[in-house]
Amino acid sequence: MASTNSGSKNRTLVDAEKLSPGRPTETTSADSKSAVEQITVLLADDHNIVRQGLRLLLESASDIKVIGEAEDGRQAVQQAKALAPHVIVLDLAMPLLNGMDAMRQIVKEAPAVKVLILSSYNDDQRVLQLLKEGATGYLVKQTAAADLLTAVREAKKGNSYLSPSISKRLSDELRRNFAIHGSHARPGNKTLTNRESEVLQLIAEGYANKQIAAELAISIKTVEKHRQQVMNKLNLHDVAGLTRHAFAHGIINNPPPLQEA
Repeated sequence: MASTNSGSKNRTLVDAEKLSPGRPTETTSADSKSAVEQITVLLADDHNIVRQGLRLLLESASDIKVIGEAEDGRQAVQQAKALAPHVIVLDLAMPLLNGMDAMRQIVKEAPAVKVLILSSYNDDQRVLQLLKEGATGYLVKQTAAADLLTAVREAKKGNSYLSPSISKRLSDELRRNFAIHGSHARPGNKTLTNRESEVLQLIAEGYANKQIAAELAISIKTVEKHRQQVMNKLNLHDVAGLTRHAFAHGIINNPPPLQEA
C-alpha cells in the first residue's frame, strides 16, 4: 500500500506541474520563438574594414542578425534576392554597380527588402532623390554609429529614418518635393535605362568594351549600342566627358586613369 500511495503522490506532483503557470518549459519555448524573430540584415560596402565594424555594431544587439555581406553593387542585388533580408545597409559608392542603381534594382526585384543607405554624402538633392527612388532611410557615415541600430529597427517596420543632422533641414523640402514632383526620372542621367547606367559606370571605371561585355554577359556589339545611346542622351561624346559626369553625380568615387575602348 505504501508503494501505491507513493506512486499516486508522484502522479499528483506531475499533474500539478502541468497545470502550474509560468513553467520553465513554456518560458524556454517563448524565448526560442523570440530569438527566431530577429531582424535580418545584409551589409553592402566595398571596404572590408567598414563591413566588419558594422557587423560588430549590429550584432551587439540581440534582436539583429547579419546574414550576408556584399562588396560591390552587383553582389548586393544578387544577395538581396537570394537571402531576402529584412534590411540591406547599402553604401552608395561601390564598384561595378553604384549604390543608386543597385537600390533601384533591389526595389524592383526584391521589393520586400528595406534599403537603408549609408553614405558619406549628405547633400539634400541626393538624399531626396534616393528617398523618391525607394530608399527607406539614409544615414551619414560620420554619425552612423549612434543611429544605425535605431535606423535598422525603424526600416524593418517600414518607417523612414534620416540621420538627425539632415532630417531637420530636409523635412520641409521633402513635403514640397513629394507634393509637386511625380516623376521618378533620375537627375543627371536623363532617362538612362538600368543597363545604360551600368554601362556608364563601367566606362567611367576604366573598363574597355570587351571587359564590359564579359562583366555584363552581353555581346561587344550590344555594349557599343548602349555606349552610343548613353553618349547621345547625355550629349557627351568621349570617355573623359562620361567619366567627369559619373564622378560629378556620385556614380564613381575617384576617376581612374582613362582607357580607350
